Amino acid sequence: MHDPRIDELAKSLIGYSVALKKGEKILIDLQDVPDSIGLALIRATRKKGAIPVLRVNHSRLTREMFKGASDEQYKLIAKNLLSEMKGMDAYIAIRGSDNIAENSDVPAKDMSLAMKHLRPVLDWRVKKTKWCVLRWPTPSMAQQAGMSTEAFEDFYFKVCLVDYKSLVPAANALKRMMDKTDLVEIKGPGTDLRFSIKDIPTLVSAGNYNIPDGEVFTSPVIDSVEGVITYNAPSIYQGIPFDSVKLTFEKGKIVKAESPGKTRELNRILDADKGARYIGEFAIGYNKEIRHPMRDILFDEKIGGSFHFTPGQAYEDADNGNRSQVHWDLVNIQRKDYGGGEMYFDGKLVRKDGKFLAKSLAKLNP
Repeated sequence: MHDPRIDELAKSLIGYSVALKKGEKILIDLQDVPDSIGLALIRATRKKGAIPVLRVNHSRLTREMFKGASDEQYKLIAKNLLSEMKGMDAYIAIRGSDNIAENSDVPAKDMSLAMKHLRPVLDWRVKKTKWCVLRWPTPSMAQQAGMSTEAFEDFYFKVCLVDYKSLVPAANALKRMMDKTDLVEIKGPGTDLRFSIKDIPTLVSAGNYNIPDGEVFTSPVIDSVEGVITYNAPSIYQGIPFDSVKLTFEKGKIVKAESPGKTRELNRILDADKGARYIGEFAIGYNKEIRHPMRDILFDEKIGGSFHFTPGQAYEDADNGNRSQVHWDLVNIQRKDYGGGEMYFDGKLVRKDGKFLAKSLAKLNP
């Protein structure tokens, strides 16, 4: 039996997230997802009078391509993908997988080589198209979240079909507050962090780029970060799980990085290039329907009462000049049930234990 929520999601993605218009071309990039969502997206595209282009991948095949990657191979792949991307006005990617650690045994040098060549494709997509990316609910994702498959599917559609438009006024109020801020201070268990966001643009993400969504983001002045942060949300990067990542900063640079049992792997990622040891994004999550981490960053970075502080590449719309093949969103949850914490803008307490104090921001509170 067809689930009508799939059609509702496709309509929202096409009509609101990428705001597709008549005559525009969209690349629909699917990996390990059922045909039903692809059909719904193609039909929703045609209903707008737009032109769908389809790409279908499978995670095990992608892993095999990464293993033994060569310069010649990925120069060719990147050239073709970039040519395709340059012909698009919009892009939607949906990823499903039975194994989130599928790429965990890809040699680091092969992954790094592939990512180096594919970076221009990603940059073009981010800068030049209207884009949105999301996961697809699978039994493995339900298992990660500690939920039954049916309960997780209900959760998935609930968080993806949030009325994001209604949150825009409060998110814009937070943006204005951040635009006026110089010094940010964040305190909590294992965290005492200071940095400047002066004169760096702040952006609102409310159902436009990622689904589920709900963040306001900028980046720190590149050499301003001082102190220490301990991330209390588990993470997975390049197929490797990490817990309790702790980073120490001096003049913006990560000078010490630790993760129980994975410190070597953590530092290998941060040594990928010079920019990987500097921060490329500071973002505040406000999706109140997402409360607990599940090692899936498209969900975890939006957790109500959280923030993420991202080693690596900066977004050029909120640019501090940092460039890297790495962009690793690591999350700290400041709600009371995760140990609490405070956030200060220019010495003023603006959020305590995950809740904003200003009435204008109340709709963003978990």
